[in-house]
Amino acid sequence: MSTDLEMEEILKVFLQECAEGLQAMETGLLNLSARADRDTIDAIFRAAHSIKGGAGMFGFMEISQFTHAVETLLDQMRNGARVVTQDAVQVLFQSVDVMREMMELAEARQPIVSLHADAVTSILTQMLSGEAQAEAAVDLHTGAGTAQSGTAQVTAGISPPAGPCASGWRIEFRPHANLFKTCNDPLRIFNELETLGPVQAIAAIEQVPPLAVMDPTLCYLAWSLTVNGSLLQTQLAEVFDWVDADSAIDYQRLADRTGLEPDVHPVDDEPSLRPPARLAGVPVASAPASSPPGRAVTVRDAPAAAAPPTAARASADAGSIRVATEKVDALINLVGELVITQAMLGRFSEHYDPENLESLRRGLAHLTRNTRDLQESVLKIRMLPISFSFNRFPRLVHELSRKLGKKVELRLNGENTELDKIVLEKIGDPLVHLVRNSLDHGLETPADRLAAGKSDTGLLELNAFHEGGSVIIEVKDDGAGLNTARILAKARERGLLESDVTPTNEQIYNLIFAPGFSTADTVSDVSGRGVGMDVVRRNINDLGGHVQISSAAGLGSTIRIRLPLTLAILEGQMLRVGPETYVISLVSIIETVQPRQAHVQSISGRAEVFKHRDEYLPIVRLHELFGIVPDHREASKGLLVVAESDGKRVAILVDELLAQQQVVIKSLDTNFKQVPGLAGATIHGDGRVALILDVPGLIGRFLDGASPHVDCAA
Repeated sequence: MSTDLEMEEILKVFLQECAEGLQAMETGLLNLSARADRDTIDAIFRAAHSIKGGAGMFGFMEISQFTHAVETLLDQMRNGARVVTQDAVQVLFQSVDVMREMMELAEARQPIVSLHADAVTSILTQMLSGEAQAEAAVDLHTGAGTAQSGTAQVTAGISPPAGPCASGWRIEFRPHANLFKTCNDPLRIFNELETLGPVQAIAAIEQVPPLAVMDPTLCYLAWSLTVNGSLLQTQLAEVFDWVDADSAIDYQRLADRTGLEPDVHPVDDEPSLRPPARLAGVPVASAPASSPPGRAVTVRDAPAAAAPPTAARASADAGSIRVATEKVDALINLVGELVITQAMLGRFSEHYDPENLESLRRGLAHLTRNTRDLQESVLKIRMLPISFSFNRFPRLVHELSRKLGKKVELRLNGENTELDKIVLEKIGDPLVHLVRNSLDHGLETPADRLAAGKSDTGLLELNAFHEGGSVIIEVKDDGAGLNTARILAKARERGLLESDVTPTNEQIYNLIFAPGFSTADTVSDVSGRGVGMDVVRRNINDLGGHVQISSAAGLGSTIRIRLPLTLAILEGQMLRVGPETYVISLVSIIETVQPRQAHVQSISGRAEVFKHRDEYLPIVRLHELFGIVPDHREASKGLLVVAESDGKRVAILVDELLAQQQVVIKSLDTNFKQVPGLAGATIHGDGRVALILDVPGLIGRFLDGASPHVDCAA
């Protein structure tokens, strides 16, 4: 593997670790907003420190410099020099957003220019300089509120760090001989120091042995460094944080010295002395190994090496997956079993003997079992815990509850429930909209809850669990519940219901999924435009799922989403119409009946309906839809499969029910074209193709009055 490719792989790992670090910071800040404690601040600080160090190593100096200000604020909090205020926590939340935006730009190989970084940096600078207005603070150890005056209050028992030195510092840096073996580079440390102020570096080379006996993996040098500027010792110590355990470092103030002018000498640019090529603008520097004692060398950037080839940012659907080692081990073991089975069966192609027929059957049984296990193992690789989607909601609930003036407790249950990666990515936006609706419309304000005899803090639950072959996700709140009278009035006002129709509660709840439907009196930046719930249902249906609502006045609402475990495999029912075989999802089937002719009626000689338990269902004739010849044209001589989607039902006329089995879904769009009424295709064991019916599409075509005929010509 070339150096560029190796660095690309390392960069990918770094970006993944940064995403985890940002998530850890966000989680810590949510805990910090509830109760401030030293351990939480330490955890947030460590995550920020790792991001800053890694960003500097890869040359993302914009990220490193911005994170440095965040880190300084956190360091003051953990050292007791600053108490924790809600304003400070909110600024740190905004800082996490900026860092995430910068990371996305870095991943896309685009210039790291954040639109919000300057504004947040200005706020951080004001806070660090003491210009920000003081507010009520929380003590780190007691959690009690304290009044903060114009200066930061120091927590009892913790001494504040020394004040800044006006002129600068002299640093005696004597690293351990094994410094290089720990992957540390003094030049990068010096570059980081230069971000704080002008730097002079004088190398002590007395310990350098003759070239014949020199070990290139050992560090023989020491440095005397001078850093000018009004700096805290803690700021300098952060730079040496990675090497302080294996080095002797001494800090001396230069407060009594003013007007220090560095002795500037050019850096030799001989190719043999240049450090390795950098990635994405990592600042590098070099100093001649033969510098005489007492010579000062200014640390500066060497000419930039060529950056790695720019690649377009991959879409979320093409992203990588972190797979547990045990899943890979299981897959390798199954491949080994397949190789053994293949060798066993391979003997029969060379030496076939009818007497060995039983051995052939056993070999085929082994092959069937191994293939099924291999399929399950491969599918498990694509499975990710739903916590990847749930993790965004603590921050969302925290922000929206503050904006809406509500107190909300969020509970997440079943975070380890696994879903296919594609399903997980596509369910994120519908869940966000449902959570926002629960916060805005479902949960009441503290005053309204107290008036109703409830706690002033509302409860919002996100639950995930397996049920049968599906995953159930619930968004549940203990708010006021759906106002059926108001929904009904709005629906009649918009002409969605006739005035003389009395719908059931379930039918009333389903009205909120109508396009543009909203009961809000005013439009806000949270909701009220009537856009979203219809998209939520459509997106869930596109995933092969269903959504249901239950509610009780004054007790709250529950929105229940049923999703398939994966989009690659379908639990299907095989149907035959004439010579053709079709597949329909088992989730969509309500029941199968053999109708009597008296229950089949014609409407205006154009459409047929089937009377099923006091409900008239449109009959979908697949042979007319796809232009094939059936065994029977009379509905009473065939079978009707009652299928449902979005609370609407149709009866599909078929000749025969075949087996139920799992089928692998193949897209029609890739090799043919999109066909209305079809969701894809699959291949039988004998090589024949079976088409998979799109039940929501069929229902939409027949109930919306569209032409039922489908043109399947290429």
